Amino acid sequence: MAFRAERYGTRADTAVFVGCLLLSLTALALPEGLREPIAGALRRTVLFPLLAVQHRAAESAEARQRYADLRAERDSLSLAATFLPDLRAENERLRGLLGLGQRLGYGFVTAEILHQSGVTDGLTLVLSAGREEGVAPPSPVVTAEGLVGMVRAVDAHTSVALAWTHPDFRASAMVEGRRIYGIVAARRSEAAGELMELHGVPYRDLLAAGTRVVTSGLGGVFPRGIPLGTVQGKLSESAGWERTYVLRSAVHPAEASHVLILSPSRSADTLTTAYSGAPARADRAPGGATPAPSDSPPVPAPPAPRRSPPP
Repeated sequence: MAFRAERYGTRADTAVFVGCLLLSLTALALPEGLREPIAGALRRTVLFPLLAVQHRAAESAEARQRYADLRAERDSLSLAATFLPDLRAENERLRGLLGLGQRLGYGFVTAEILHQSGVTDGLTLVLSAGREEGVAPPSPVVTAEGLVGMVRAVDAHTSVALAWTHPDFRASAMVEGRRIYGIVAARRSEAAGELMELHGVPYRDLLAAGTRVVTSGLGGVFPRGIPLGTVQGKLSESAGWERTYVLRSAVHPAEASHVLILSPSRSADTLTTAYSGAPARADRAPGGATPAPSDSPPVPAPPAPRRSPPP
């Protein structure tokens, strides 16, 4: 019975096909004046359900395509919104680094901080510039915000820098605009993260919160005027001798992706102007002579020779 039903269905399909073919040939043979009215009548009667289904299928496909486009656009906007703050921050850092390079004018090498994985993460940095680019230890590593560290070892095209977060890092420091000196080192705090400590501040000198601390230029490694951090509060004191203050760093090594490596020949320079955002000025006189620091007293000009009156 099933075989007979299947054979009957096949014959019926064939008959329908032959009938449609004959109708098509007949429609083609009709005169032009009768062909269009008959076709319109068929579309409004026999073919109307099929045409309606086809129209709804086309609308459904178009709606699905619009939904897919809208979803893709939403996902793109969501992804852009997720990374937009990071991209803006990175652009700001790069623009700041470019401005610092323009103010410095000479005596530096640009480098990228290469990714590394190991126990020294955050303590040492691998930089994409080395001996062939003119890097030599000890060279200060800086960003537009302040000091990151110093070069400890160099290879042909890479170098290793000691970040200020390293326990062995030390930098001679001073309070900006005042003759108050000390030594800055890293301080590890479980509650507040990695901070700085300013040691050796004379007991008579009190530093308010927000006071800016920069490199002093002493020691022959770091030029004067590179920002180190700002005072957060007093940590300890030795009665009658010295005070120790906690600093919030100007820049954390983990936040830096590109840096400038200063030439060791600039260790005697003063970079206060470069970090104040003012137009750059020459740090060295022609011929390589290093001028006096900006806070040194001016040297008076020699008096003009006096002429004797004529006899």
